[in-house]
Amino acid sequence: MMDLVFRDAEVVDGSGGDSYRADVGIEDGRIVSIVKEAAAAGCQRPTARRVLDAEGLVLSPGFIDMHAHSDLALLRDPDHSAKAAQGVTLEVLGQDGLSYAPVDDRTLAEVRRAITGWNGGAPGDTTVDFDWRTVGEYLDRLDAGIAVNAAYLVPQGTVRMYAMGWEDRPATAAELDRMRRLVAEGMEQGAVGMSSGLTYTPGMYAPDSELTELCRVVARYGGYYCPHHRSYGAGALRAYEEMVTLAREAGCALHLAHATMNFDVNEGRAPELLALLDAALDAGADISLDTYPYTPGSTTLLALLPSWAGEGGPDATLDRLRDPAAAERIRHHLEELGSDGCHGVPVDWSTIEIAGVTDPALAGRVGSRVADWPTARRLLVEDRLGTTILQHVGHEENVRTIMRHRVHTGGSDGILHGLKPHPRAYGTFPEYLGRYVRELGVLSLEECVAHLTSRPAARLRLPDRGLVKEGNVADLVLFDPTTIASGATYENPRTLPVGIPHVLIDGRFVMEDGKRTDVLAGRSIRRTL
Repeated sequence: MMDLVFRDAEVVDGSGGDSYRADVGIEDGRIVSIVKEAAAAGCQRPTARRVLDAEGLVLSPGFIDMHAHSDLALLRDPDHSAKAAQGVTLEVLGQDGLSYAPVDDRTLAEVRRAITGWNGGAPGDTTVDFDWRTVGEYLDRLDAGIAVNAAYLVPQGTVRMYAMGWEDRPATAAELDRMRRLVAEGMEQGAVGMSSGLTYTPGMYAPDSELTELCRVVARYGGYYCPHHRSYGAGALRAYEEMVTLAREAGCALHLAHATMNFDVNEGRAPELLALLDAALDAGADISLDTYPYTPGSTTLLALLPSWAGEGGPDATLDRLRDPAAAERIRHHLEELGSDGCHGVPVDWSTIEIAGVTDPALAGRVGSRVADWPTARRLLVEDRLGTTILQHVGHEENVRTIMRHRVHTGGSDGILHGLKPHPRAYGTFPEYLGRYVRELGVLSLEECVAHLTSRPAARLRLPDRGLVKEGNVADLVLFDPTTIASGATYENPRTLPVGIPHVLIDGRFVMEDGKRTDVLAGRSIRRTL
């Protein structure tokens, strides 16, 4: 007898094809039976130890978050309802070229400081025991039991930091060879690809020739390259073209991270980006992308600074901010030239909202806008570079245009740290299905589910996930298509969604009747092909 049957579910199987009514049976963590139109056909209906009436609910594959910043949250917070309650059953970590493996003691201390604003975990934070150093050891930690599954990208910025510190120069032959070895070791230990953050130091110091060599290593293992490229503002199209050319030269699959067209210079220009990608796809390139269904971005205040201000690491950056002459030079780049950290666009302080701080004494600043450079400078120094921001620079027309594309997938880019994070961390997937499917009709339900399930599973080379199919792993979501909605707003960003009563990972309920269970069914998903 099977473990569980969902009876009379409306199955949206992830393929993009029409939905159908069926009884779906699960045993030992896998889908073992799909009986279409069982009641109407008058056939023998499957039985199980538990039968759940799914009348009125859509049964779909679990959603795959292709761009997540839960690297520490999964270890710190076993509940992790921010993602589990959305129907996310797999997150891809190690994003934007900066994460916590591979490292040595020096690199770990430096990267913890560099991305405190993303994840917390600053030196002195004891909520996570950083007892790993390699990619494999980090994945082993995840295998002890986490809320949802997780895959990992080797972070190129961390690799560069490990091999040569924070120097803005080309790597020596020995340093490049060390970086190749670190990437190869990470891939051998189970990483699915490599990420870059090419507006974040020190990864942005790498020239294309260096990135190409590392991508060749990734390609040998069948992985993909996931760059946050060099600009989402002025020169964005050139930056996208640079990544397409680089990946083609390296023979590496390419997945474009949070593929947006932001700032006033790019209003209405999404079709130009898609034309560039279509030309490459038609020529045989292996390209995919992810986006979130919101207009503001989110990052750290530190990230806006020009790249030269980050050379030497966090302490050197703080010294420059304290020095009047260096601070004035930073201001000149930010406000007049347009820094590379701010995508080549002069900063408009009115668009910068404080989302989180590291120093609790500064909590009263959260939710306010940054008035000017003196305010930003003081905050950076007082918060020791740990401030998170929202940047209100996106365009709704671009968001809708890109999400329709044939290689689009969903990624929250959700920063869970801070008092007032971006609502995308708690709301991305129900926002797609509630607002952009039901309310606006930008995508059909079947199309949207495919974007969130089978397409990312194909990019990750997971042949037994992403589809409701006999033999596949039972990572599943049941949701009400008439009520599903994101509860998260800019004012109340940690509100959980509605309309998603059940979420299963490996056939086990992680959400049941709209409540988080105590099940930790998630594990690392390692490269296997």
